Amino acid sequence: REALFEPLQGWVDAWGVGAASNKEIDQWGISHALGVAALRALQQIEQMASAAGLALADKPVDGILDGPYDYIAPAASSMDAPHLGFLPRVSTQVKADARCALVSAASVLAKVVRDRLMEEYAREPRYQAYGWDSNKGYGSPAHRAAIAEHGPSDLHRLTWHLC
Repeated sequence: REALFEPLQGWVDAWGVGAASNKEIDQWGISHALGVAALRALQQIEQMASAAGLALADKPVDGILDGPYDYIAPAASSMDAPHLGFLPRVSTQVKADARCALVSAASVLAKVVRDRLMEEYAREPRYQAYGWDSNKGYGSPAHRAAIAEHGPSDLHRLTWHLC
């Protein structure tokens, strides 16, 4: 994925990675948080496109979500949604990352951004016990053992079963 990161950025006109904090996920639930994070990514795409002279509000924009559920539409009408000058027509496809090059590219870009963020956190002394440089925050046995021994950090989602 790292080797593809730079070439993929040049392959698309605009891209963005949205996130929701662990506190937002705990407060809103994962579906709403995913929707808000997707809208934040769309906001980044809108800003990048605008800087390149492309006006997304002037043309139809389609989006494909990998999976069976459109979590963007419900989040778009919420108070938590960022303001966008457009809203894509969303279609859902299970295993879209295996069928669509753009979805695959988006997946790689998002995963590399997240992995790099987790590696940054891993360098901070207060997070070193969790092994995020190797497990990237996923529930590996070592990560679960660290939570059991040290408790959750301020970055862990507390509403999830951590151990």
